[in-house]
Amino acid sequence: MLRYFGIMATKKLKGLDFEVYGRVQGVFFRKHTQEQAQKLGLKGWCRNTSQGTVKGVLEGPEDGVNQMKNWLQFKGSPQSQIDKAIFENEREISEFSFKDFQIKR
Repeated sequence: MLRYFGIMATKKLKGLDFEVYGRVQGVFFRKHTQEQAQKLGLKGWCRNTSQGTVKGVLEGPEDGVNQMKNWLQFKGSPQSQIDKAIFENEREISEFSFKDFQIKR
């Protein structure tokens, strides 16, 4: 929390679901996603799907979530080839649902 002239102000927290398409399995995409999320102070999870995509949930400060969206859409892991990223259910949240960012198997 930040203090402005005795008034408490909080950073806006956002949550969203994502799915990334392309060559994102077998290229350490989940590991790099976890590292990037931790760098940005985000919480949530990601996992491989049987359709060859990576799905997950992100929660954190709005600016960090926006940076992560950009990373998921345009950068990814060094060996990945991202075709597209879909972001859904974007919402403002009042508190975290997760304690950290996990890779689900």
